[in-house]
Amino acid sequence: MCLLLIPVIVAQAVLGLVPALIFRSLIAGLVNRSIAPGHIAALVGIGLAAGLAGGLFGVAETFLAMRVSFGIVATVRRQLFDCLLSQPIAFFTRTRAGEITSRLLNDIGAIEAALTDTLVSAIRAGTGIFVALVVMFVLDWQLTLLTLLAFPVLALGLRWAAHVTFYSNLRVRERFADLSAYAAETLGISGLMLVKAFGMESHVRRRFAQANDELQLKQVQAAMSTRWFGVAVAVLQLLGPAVIVLIGGDLVLHHQLSLATLLTFMIVASARFAPDLQAALNTATSLIRSNAAWTRVFAMLDAPPELPESTSARDLLRPAGTITFEQVAFSYPGQTRPALDGVSLTIAAGELVALVGPSGAGKSTLSMLIPRFHDPVAGQVTLDGADVRDLTHASLAAAIGLVFQDSFLFHASLRENLLVGRPEATEDELAAALAAAHLTDVVRELPVGLDTIVGERGHHLSGGERQRVAIARVILKDPPVLILDEATSHLDSASERLVQDALSHLFHGRTALVIAHRLSTVLSADRIVVLDGGRIIEQGTHEELLQGGGLYSHLYALQFDRAREGVR
Repeated sequence: MCLLLIPVIVAQAVLGLVPALIFRSLIAGLVNRSIAPGHIAALVGIGLAAGLAGGLFGVAETFLAMRVSFGIVATVRRQLFDCLLSQPIAFFTRTRAGEITSRLLNDIGAIEAALTDTLVSAIRAGTGIFVALVVMFVLDWQLTLLTLLAFPVLALGLRWAAHVTFYSNLRVRERFADLSAYAAETLGISGLMLVKAFGMESHVRRRFAQANDELQLKQVQAAMSTRWFGVAVAVLQLLGPAVIVLIGGDLVLHHQLSLATLLTFMIVASARFAPDLQAALNTATSLIRSNAAWTRVFAMLDAPPELPESTSARDLLRPAGTITFEQVAFSYPGQTRPALDGVSLTIAAGELVALVGPSGAGKSTLSMLIPRFHDPVAGQVTLDGADVRDLTHASLAAAIGLVFQDSFLFHASLRENLLVGRPEATEDELAAALAAAHLTDVVRELPVGLDTIVGERGHHLSGGERQRVAIARVILKDPPVLILDEATSHLDSASERLVQDALSHLFHGRTALVIAHRLSTVLSADRIVVLDGGRIIEQGTHEELLQGGGLYSHLYALQFDRAREGVR
């Protein structure tokens, strides 16, 4: 496209100068009375034809330019999204969702506006300036050199404007990202419910207004940052023609330059050269303004991935599901106490292991190392003897099914949410998964069944229904390794018993790691592993741990006493 675009712009620039050259011939012929009427008609016809051809080339230019500009923007947007998608979970825990959205939409939008407005303008202006200078030099080289004296002044002014504009617009981008992040956080379902529950509307309005005022101030400062440069350019535009008229007029009076040549030179300089020069300066200013957005986008694109896939990574073929933690240690950034400290544990293929312990013991952290949501800072995690860091992301994800405590659903139909892990599933397989998760009656009561939109984060469903949808999703995926992090925490007692029955069939022949605070859900585990302070302090069956009188026995007694008090 670029190879076609440049010659089209050159042709349009050349055709744009044809009327000025025709004007010179007409003036010279009329002044000397040496031109015939037929010649005049021919020149007028050539001028009209050149204008029509220029218009057609302009249409072609716009089409080609938009294809190139939007193509570049689409490529950058896709690369940025791919870059964000490859980031580890830790990146999203320390980066606000609004900041990410701002880079993906607002910064890319600024780049799009700059490219679509300036890409063609830059090529057109540069071509127009070059062609105009060639014609002006042919007309009179002295006046052309005089015109070029303004370039050093403009270059110095543009350099100053570039520095000021870049940093002022960078601050605007940062304030805009802050405002977007705060709005996204506050107006999300969870944030808005918290605001209304605590009556924080006045506080939220004041904070948003303050951030909005800061953005407005930065925008005004950015807009004014290059205004004085614009004034200097306007002064040069006034002085330039005046100087050319003074010197050119003197040359005409001394018979060193013809009037027709001076008038033609003025037309080319004022109608072609000056507008193209102004367009080039405007383009440069727009590019400088967009440079802040480019900087923010490429800062993310150029950042090395935190959990890269090894160049020698291999696929995990027919996984059995044996998981081993070997002296694993892990610490969250900014935390002085390690989340895991020298944990060693082997989970045999097909074994159901429950992780229990107080909050902050390291249960979820340990489980999240298996799918490489994090990498250990020491030790290794292996799946069927292979370090998970040596496996491809796709094959590792395919081998593991997860159900989180907070079951996320997309703002889409229930069917789409269920098919996330297995898009090719048949209707019979879908019905079987719904039945196993005891969702058949729920689907029957929905307005349009499986095609019902579940709402933002699934808020059209109850908490227990969302959790059962997440379980059905894993049942449908049918992976060899299961990780359930408080998977039954939102279910009532009746629903929990039904789901536990469904999960008992799902667990058969699969490796399962279950995290639960409600110890009644882990009684049937082959082995219970108790963590505290990032270390394994005891493990065994339910009966063995009760007899041991350790932390598990204490936690069980506490829950049992609470349950009895609840019954009374």
